[in-house]
Formats: sequence, structure tokens, C-alpha cells
Amino acid sequence: MANKKDTPDNKMDKKKIVSFDEIRALADQYRVGRKRIVFTNGCFDILHAGHVSYLAMAAALGDILVLGLNADVSVKKIKGEKRPVVGEVHRACVVSALEAVDHVVLFDDPDPGQLIETICPDILVKGADWPEDQIVGAAFVRENGGRVERIVLEPEISTTKIIERIGRLYYGEV
Repeated sequence: MANKKDTPDNKMDKKKIVSFDEIRALADQYRVGRKRIVFTNGCFDILHAGHVSYLAMAAALGDILVLGLNADVSVKKIKGEKRPVVGEVHRACVVSALEAVDHVVLFDDPDPGQLIETICPDILVKGADWPEDQIVGAAFVRENGGRVERIVLEPEISTTKIIERIGRLYYGEV
């Protein structure tokens, strides 16, 4: 039996994992303090080097990095019933431990539109695999004086490719 102090709930940085209301108030404080807020989002199902690199590059664009993390129900809607592999509590625990990430906000919707409007970031970041005209919140951010940045992703690494490799190595699946 796990020791209570070793549960994901107790290892999460409670100051980093915040609600919609908390991030709204924090974003207001950051704006008053003239901090540049960077926002990105994703599932971050099986954290890998590509994720870490991407988040570090996103954080370098501003002063505060807010990560919108798709909740389990949201991941299922966009990735299918077999995902996520890692549940939202554990995923939040892992990404909140990264130095580059200042705040993590879970959201249930398939897209982060409402969260982006709540935060009104100065810089919205997505992977360069997303055409700018398909980035949710891009128009809103630009209309409010912000900008959109697209970051080139690490080649040949993704959660899907990791899952496929595990399937091939351990189960002979393609």
C-alpha cells in the first residue's frame, strides 16, 4: 500500500495547478505587473523529450507560461476511447513539476477557446504542425493585441509513436 505522502495528489505543486477562477485572478495580477503571459495547451499524455523542449521554448517567449491541460474527458473526445494512457491527475502532476511551466489549468472542452478568453494571453503558442488559421484562439489573441507563435516540434517523437513502438515491441502490433 502506498504511503499517503507518496500519492500524486500530495506530490503535485498545488500553487501551480489552478482553477479557471484562480488563473483569471493571476492573469490580472500578471498584467498589472507587466508580465508577458504565454499560453499553450495539449494532452501531454506520455511526457517525452519533445514535450519538454516545446514547453521550454514556449516559456522563453514570455514571463509566465500557462499550460492548458486537456482533462481526460477532453482527451477522449479528440484522441479516442483508448486515450489518455495516463490520467489527468498524474499528467498534471508531471507537467507541474517542469521548471518551464508556471501554471497548469485542466479543461474539459475539446478545445481551449474558453480558457484562452479567460486568460487573454500576450502570446499563444502551438506546434508548427498547426496552420495558424486553425489555431483555436488565434484571432482572439491578435484582436486583443497579442501574437501567435508556432514552434517547430522535435522530429520523430510523439506520444502516438511511443504507443505504437510499445505495441510493436511487446505485442507484435503495428
